[in-house]
Amino acid sequence: MEHFVVSARKYRPQNFEDVVGQKAISNTLLSAIKNNHLAQALLFTGPRGVGKTSCARILAKTINEREDDSPSEDKDYSFNIFELDAASNNSVEDIRNLTDQVRIPPQTGKYKVYIIDEVHMLSQSAFNAFLKTLEEPPKHAIFILATTEKHKIIPTILSRCQIFDFKRITVTDIKEHLKEIAIKEGVNAEDDALHIIAQKADGAMRDALSTYDRVVSYCGTELTRQAVAENLNVLDYETFFKVTDLILENRIADLLMTFNHVLSKGFDGQHFISGLASHFRDLMVCQNQNTIKLLEVGELIKSKYFEQSEKVSHSFLLEALELANNCDFDYKLSRNQRLHVEICLMQLASITAQNGENLQKKKPDTKIITPQEAERNNTKEEPKDYPKTKEEQKPDLKSSTLVSENKPEAIQHKSENKTSEKTEVEKEQKSQVKDEVLTDSEIKQPENKEQTKPNPPARKPAKPSGLSLKGLRHKKELKAEQERLKSEVEHKDNDFSQEELENAWTAYRDQLEANGLKILASTIGMCSPKIDGQQIKIEVANDTMRVEIMQSQGELMTFLKEKLQNTYIELHIDINHTEVEKTKYVYTDKEKYNKLKEINPAIDNLRQKLDLDFS
Repeated sequence: MEHFVVSARKYRPQNFEDVVGQKAISNTLLSAIKNNHLAQALLFTGPRGVGKTSCARILAKTINEREDDSPSEDKDYSFNIFELDAASNNSVEDIRNLTDQVRIPPQTGKYKVYIIDEVHMLSQSAFNAFLKTLEEPPKHAIFILATTEKHKIIPTILSRCQIFDFKRITVTDIKEHLKEIAIKEGVNAEDDALHIIAQKADGAMRDALSTYDRVVSYCGTELTRQAVAENLNVLDYETFFKVTDLILENRIADLLMTFNHVLSKGFDGQHFISGLASHFRDLMVCQNQNTIKLLEVGELIKSKYFEQSEKVSHSFLLEALELANNCDFDYKLSRNQRLHVEICLMQLASITAQNGENLQKKKPDTKIITPQEAERNNTKEEPKDYPKTKEEQKPDLKSSTLVSENKPEAIQHKSENKTSEKTEVEKEQKSQVKDEVLTDSEIKQPENKEQTKPNPPARKPAKPSGLSLKGLRHKKELKAEQERLKSEVEHKDNDFSQEELENAWTAYRDQLEANGLKILASTIGMCSPKIDGQQIKIEVANDTMRVEIMQSQGELMTFLKEKLQNTYIELHIDINHTEVEKTKYVYTDKEKYNKLKEINPAIDNLRQKLDLDFS
C-alpha cells in the first residue's frame, strides 16, 4: 500500500503565484522584497486555512533565494528558517531561548526568519519578554507572526508589527482551484459538485481540499452533485426548489411531510429555515439585472433560479423573507422548535392563498343587482305608484315623533281639548306633504349608486364608548332606569324581635359554613347582633374583623332583610377597644424585685438581713 499524501500538503503553494485568493498581499510582499522595503516584524492574521503559514514559508524562502547567488530547488534553507508553535511553547523560558538564538548571525545566507504560529497563545509574561527583541531585532533577523485571533494579542506587540489581514477565499476561487486539481488527478467533476464543496469550506482552502479528498474516496473518479450532497449530508438546492413550489401551490400537508423528511436525515430545523431564507434571497437577486452577479451558484442551478424567480412576485418574497428571518431569529428561544418551524411554513403557504381570496372577494361586489333595481330599470312607470320602502317611510316616523315630543298633552287628552286636536291634524297634513316631497326627491336621485353599492347587512348597534358623549348619556339612562326599578320594589317594614334577629344571624352563619366559608362564618358567629331602632349593631374585637364583615355586608343585609321582612334595616359595626390586648414589657431583675416588694414588703427585710445585692 503506497503512502497517501493529502491534497492540502500535496498541492501546497510553493511560490506567491500559487497562493489562491490573496493577490493583494502576495503583490505587496513581492514588491517589498524587490524594493528592499521589507519590515523586520510582520503579523499575518485571518481565518483558518487561507494561506498565512504558507505565505510565511514562501516569504522566508524567497528572501534567502534572492540573497543566494546560486539558488536551486533542492535547497530548503532549513538552517535559516525557524518555526515555533506558540500553542505548545508559550512560556517565558521558550521566548528567552528564542532571543538567545536571534543573537547568532546566519552561517549561510543573509537573513534568519523566525515563524511563530498561533502567536496569540503566548502568555502575558512571554509577550512582555518578547517586546524588546521585537522592537529592536538584529539586522539579520526577520519575525513573521501568524494568528487567527488578532484581538488576543496585546497592543504593544501589534504596534511593533506590520499587519497583513488575510481574507476569506471566495467560493468561485475555491471552485476553480478544485477544478484544476481534479483535472490533474484525472477526476471528472461536475461544476455544481465542486460548488457545493466550495460552499461547505466556508472560505478555507485547507477545508475545501480535505472535503475534496473525502468525496473522491466515496465517489471515485466521477463527482456528481447528487453524490456530493449525499456524502456531505447537506441540503441540496433541489430541496429548497421543491419547498418553494409547494409554498406557491399552498400544499401545506406535502410541505409538512417534506420538512419531516428533512429532519429524518439529521438536519437541524434552524439550518433548514436559514437555508430557505437564503433561497428566497437568491430568488430576489435573480429578479434584478444589476444584482445577478451576487448569485454565487453554478450555471445549471442559476438557470433553475431564473425559472422559479419568474413564478414569484416581489411582494411575496419580501413577506416570505420577513417570516423566515423572524423564525430563524426566534428559533433558539422556542420551547417546541419543530412546531415553530412548521407554523412558519404554514404561514408561508398561506401568503398566496390570502391574496387569491382577496381578489375573489373584490370581483363580485361590482356585479350585484337586486331584483327590485332590475325591475325599475326595465319598467318606465312613475315613481308615485311604487310602494314605499323603509327608507321612504322614515320621514313619517320622524314627523310623528316630532308631534309627540312637541305636544304630548294634546295626544293623550284629545277628548278634553278640541283645539289641540285641530293643531295635531294640521301638523299631520303638513308632514304628509313633506313626505310626498321627500319621496319624489328620493326617487329622482340616480340609481347607479344603488347598483354599485348593495345594501350592507344589518349590524348590531355598537356599545358606546365610556369617554364619549353618547357613553355619558347612556350611563345616565341606565342609572335612571335602575332608580325607577328600585322605586318599584315593594318596601317592607315589619317589626322583629331580638330572638328573630339572632335566629336569622345564626342561619346566615350556618349558610356560610355550608358553602365552605368557614373563616367568615367564624367571624360572624363571634358577633352578637343587637336591635337599635332600624339599626343592627355589632361589636368586633379588631379592625381586621370589621373589614372582613364589611366586604360581605351586601350579601349579609340582603339575607337579613328577606328573613326579617324589613327593607329599612342597616348594619352598624363598632370595635370593642377594651378587648385589645395590653402591651407586654420585658422587666429587668431590679424592676421585678420592686414589683415583688410592693406585693410583700417583708422581702426587702430579708434581703437586708442576708446582705444581698444585685449583680
